[in-house]
Amino acid sequence: MQEDLNVTLETGEEELDQNEQRRIRAEKLLALQDEGRDPFVITTAEQTAMCAEITERFEELEGKDVAICGRMMSRRDMGKANFIDIRDLTGRMQVYVKIDDVGEDVFADFKKWDIGDIVEVKGFVFRTRRGEISVHAKGLRLLTKSLLPLPEKYHGLRDTDTRYRRRYVDLIVNPEVKDTFVKRSAVIREIRNHLDAQGFMEVETPMLVPNAGGAAARPFTTYHNALDEKLYLRISIELYLKRLIVGGLERVYEIGRVFRNEGIDVRHNPEFTLLELYQAYTDFHGMMELCENLIRTVAEKICGTAVVTFDGAEIDLGKPFKRMTMTEAVKEYAGVDFDTIDFEQAKALCKERGIEFEKRHKKGDLLNLFFEEYAEDQLVQPTFITEHPVDISPLAKRKPSDPALTERFELFITGREFANAFSELNDPIDQRGRFLAQEALKAAGDEEANSTDEDFLMALEYGMPPTGGIGVGIDRLVMLLTDSHSIRDVLLFPTMKSIDT
Repeated sequence: MQEDLNVTLETGEEELDQNEQRRIRAEKLLALQDEGRDPFVITTAEQTAMCAEITERFEELEGKDVAICGRMMSRRDMGKANFIDIRDLTGRMQVYVKIDDVGEDVFADFKKWDIGDIVEVKGFVFRTRRGEISVHAKGLRLLTKSLLPLPEKYHGLRDTDTRYRRRYVDLIVNPEVKDTFVKRSAVIREIRNHLDAQGFMEVETPMLVPNAGGAAARPFTTYHNALDEKLYLRISIELYLKRLIVGGLERVYEIGRVFRNEGIDVRHNPEFTLLELYQAYTDFHGMMELCENLIRTVAEKICGTAVVTFDGAEIDLGKPFKRMTMTEAVKEYAGVDFDTIDFEQAKALCKERGIEFEKRHKKGDLLNLFFEEYAEDQLVQPTFITEHPVDISPLAKRKPSDPALTERFELFITGREFANAFSELNDPIDQRGRFLAQEALKAAGDEEANSTDEDFLMALEYGMPPTGGIGVGIDRLVMLLTDSHSIRDVLLFPTMKSIDT
């Protein structure tokens, strides 16, 4: 009976509850330790090839010896010969294990191994009679004993809450999840390559800050005991990077975590990864060109094409991105021309159409509310929305021909914001006035309003050249390029409500 339970999930282990399975596996480990063969004392293993490499280079490797390491994912028992599947970072490999080749003692030990154990296999590459590329084992070694069983083979791990909480299991049993995060890493690498080739310098700026500015968001608050001072987790990277522009580092970028104390849904996680970059002697038009080229290049590098599919829709990143002002978008999708109405008429239209607004809101805020209600979801193909009201853009330069608007754009794809960019405000007097307006909003109860950053204002008074800046949401870009529908699918460890364990 003991040996029957050792074989695989396919032969009945799934009929036992997890506690019983763990007890049996723990007893096996204890027996090995009593025999002086504790796998956990092993510190290294031989790995001369990866599974995908063997498949790709089969003609070169056929008949040659290799050593592979990985997790045993299945077993097909045929008595004195077994087939097992080993999975490593790159994929899976079938291994043929025959008692005559590995020896009776090793084979007897091998029969006691469990699905999920991590093993080392040494053997030669061959193709089975059915044509499957495999490794014919000549030696085996147990490297790590898995005490907990993997999810049942045929149903796997499908519950999304469990997948996000136990990402380590999700990565083991769902290969497509691992592929997503390998691709995420590649996206970030290609972004760095693209920017580095254009002379940008990667830098690191503080995450713990005395003043959380640079975006409209509620920050997380913490406390530093040694300094006896309240600090915040940054909500943006902007203000420190612009200090570096003042200091003469004319092209800088940072890829890092930012933190916003906001709700959680398929598009939002309280901590997320942001690319922010700043370039002296350019403006938001230069940022548009950079943004379009960056996203198109990364898509081509990662996906092999600039045409990607998201939620069944074909998204063409190869064509020039559409450009519309916010006013034009609201006119097209809501049928309201904000250029021809005043503030009182805008408020009346909000009430008429059931768009809630607050007493503190100005006409520019109402334009933005109309845009969010009517236009945003319509922007499936890449579209730059430009000329945001100054009321919602405290860090952007005013449009010279219309001071009520700013030289700003947001990039929308699949109805979601992917990037936000400005011709950066470098007038310290105007910037102080914008901060004071934000302070008034904060005093009126707006928890997302900025506070005055005196050190940043001092930096501006030393002089910042005309500068273009942009922020790009890395997580949403990865979602687009991997056809992932929730931000949690592209975060290895998304924020989750704690549960009793």
